[in-house]
Amino acid sequence: MPNSPDDDRLEELREQKLQELQERQQQGQDDEAQEAAKQQAEAQKQALLKQHLTDGARQRLNAVQMSKPQFAQQVEQQIIALARSGRVQNRIDEDQMKALLKELQPESKSFDISRR
Repeated sequence: MPNSPDDDRLEELREQKLQELQERQQQGQDDEAQEAAKQQAEAQKQALLKQHLTDGARQRLNAVQMSKPQFAQQVEQQIIALARSGRVQNRIDEDQMKALLKELQPESKSFDISRR
């Protein structure tokens, strides 16, 4: 008995659905791999910071993280760059962290209002 057009169409839809499911599964695996890579990079960053910062410096950086997350991220990147280049000999203490924060802090804008 020859295949009817309905059977052909049904088979075509099944194949299409199977292909969509396979693509979704592949997309999910790619997302999981990216997430795992992000987590690994974050773990490495935290380990490096823990290695090069004293407890007081880490607490100060965490305080900055709470109020200014983007600035704290910039400071973390700077510390990591210094550590990787070998320019950090000893652990960074709280006073050195204050100096680094001051150095990296963007210029504050002040407004002078004069009355006439």
